[in-house]
Amino acid sequence: GADDVFILQTRGSLMKATSTKVILEGGAQAKNIFWQVADKVSVGDFAVMQGILLAKTSVVFETSSSLTGRGESLGGRECGHAGH
Repeated sequence: GADDVFILQTRGSLMKATSTKVILEGGAQAKNIFWQVADKVSVGDFAVMQGILLAKTSVVFETSSSLTGRGESLGGRECGHAGH
């Protein structure tokens, strides 16, 4: 439902492929989806990501990718588009 919380954990990096989408169903909300990533997050060109990204090293979005939620990195690297 709308108030359910999901925590997804990885032991390595999270690489979101080009032109793919995370689609939330059943009333799930991006603010309640937590991606705990042991290394870096990379969201490919034109990909759509949803949730709160918590990465150890960095969060990078490629050309025309998007995020509903927010991205944070413990490594001190800014979240943003590659090349910027």
